[in-house]
Amino acid sequence: MRTITAGDAVDMPFIHENANWPQFGWSNDVLSPVLAALRYREGQLIGRMQDLGFALRQEASLNTLTDDVVKSSAIEGENLNREEVRSSIARRLGMDVGGLIASNRDVEGIVEMMLDATQRFAEPLTDERLFGWHAALFPTGRSSMQRIAVGDWRPKEAGPMQVVSGPYGREKVHFEAPTADRLQSEMAKFLKWFNAPPSIDPVLRAGVAHFWFVTIHPFEDGNGRVARAIADMSLARADGSKDRFYSMSAQIEAEKRDYYDRLEAQQRNGLDITPWLSWFLDCLSRALERAEATLEAVLYKAKLWDKAIRYIVNQRQRLVIERMLEDDWEGYLNTSKYAKLAKCSTDTALRDIRELLQAGVLLQNAGGGRSTSYRLAGAGEL
Repeated sequence: MRTITAGDAVDMPFIHENANWPQFGWSNDVLSPVLAALRYREGQLIGRMQDLGFALRQEASLNTLTDDVVKSSAIEGENLNREEVRSSIARRLGMDVGGLIASNRDVEGIVEMMLDATQRFAEPLTDERLFGWHAALFPTGRSSMQRIAVGDWRPKEAGPMQVVSGPYGREKVHFEAPTADRLQSEMAKFLKWFNAPPSIDPVLRAGVAHFWFVTIHPFEDGNGRVARAIADMSLARADGSKDRFYSMSAQIEAEKRDYYDRLEAQQRNGLDITPWLSWFLDCLSRALERAEATLEAVLYKAKLWDKAIRYIVNQRQRLVIERMLEDDWEGYLNTSKYAKLAKCSTDTALRDIRELLQAGVLLQNAGGGRSTSYRLAGAGEL
C-alpha cells in the first residue's frame, strides 16, 4: 500500500467518490499492537485518577475540559479566554470553584456543545442534536461577517465546499466535500453506524468517526469543532466516564500542521484509512503522556496546599501561592513583589514570607541581601 502525502499532486478521486464509500478498511496487524499499548496506558491513567479524592478529580477534569474547549477553537484560529471557559464549565457542572467570571456567548456555545458530548455520551447522536450543537456554535447565525445556515445541513445555494490554495486562475483543490444533495443520506448512514452497538474498539471508533464526519463536512462552518466533539463523545464511551482526564484537542492543536496534512492526504488515499488511524492513535498516546504530566501537577498542588493549611495561611498568603502556581508565573518571589501582589506593606510581606518559610511552602534561594528571593518547594521537597 502506498501512502500519499498531502504535497503529492496525484490525480486520484476523493475518498467519498469511491464506489464502495463509506466501507472503510484498515490493517489490524498495524493498529492492534498500538491500540493495545494505548488502552493499557489509558487504563492506568484512569485508575490513578479514580484513586484521587473527589475534589482533586473534579479539578483535573475541569482543567481537561477547559483545555478541550480552548484548544479545539485554537485549531480553527479562534482564541478564547481561558478563564471565561473555565468559569462557564464550572458553573454548568455546579463546581464550587473561586474566581468565576462572566463569559461571552461564543464561549458559552462551544462549552455547551462539549459538555453535551461528554456528559451525555451514552445518549444517541441525532441530526437534531447536531443541529443544536451547531446553533450553539453560531448564536448570531453568522460565521465572522457572513450569514450561514445554522442548525441545518449545508445548503445547495452555498455552492461546493472546497479547500483551495494558490493564486487566482491556478488554484489547487486540496479537498472537495460531497455535494449538498448527498448530505441527508450521508449523515443518515453515519448516524446509524455511530449509534449502533460497537463492532470495533471505541477508541478506534473515535478515529473513524472523526475522519468520516470531517469528510462529509455537512455544515457550512464549524465542522472541525463538531468532529472533535464527536471524537470526545466516543472516547468518553470508551472510558465509560463523564470525567475527562486527557485532551485530544489539546494534542491536536500542538500538532495542528501534521493534523491537517494527515486529513488531506487520506482524502486521496483510498478507503484503507490505516495511515489516518495510525496517526490518530499515536496522537492520542501523546495526549495521555500530557495527561500524566497534568496529574503530577495536580498531585503536587494538593501536597503543597496540604502542607500550607497545617499552618495558618492568611488570605494574602493564599493569593500569592495561587499566583505562583499559575502557568504564566515567571522568576522568583521577593519581598517587594509579594507586597505588590498582596497589596500590603513590605514589613507585612516579610512577615508572611517568614511564616511560609517556616511551613516549608517557600524555600529561600542562594544569595542574600537585596537579591534575596524565594520559590515554592518542589514536589520532592515537600
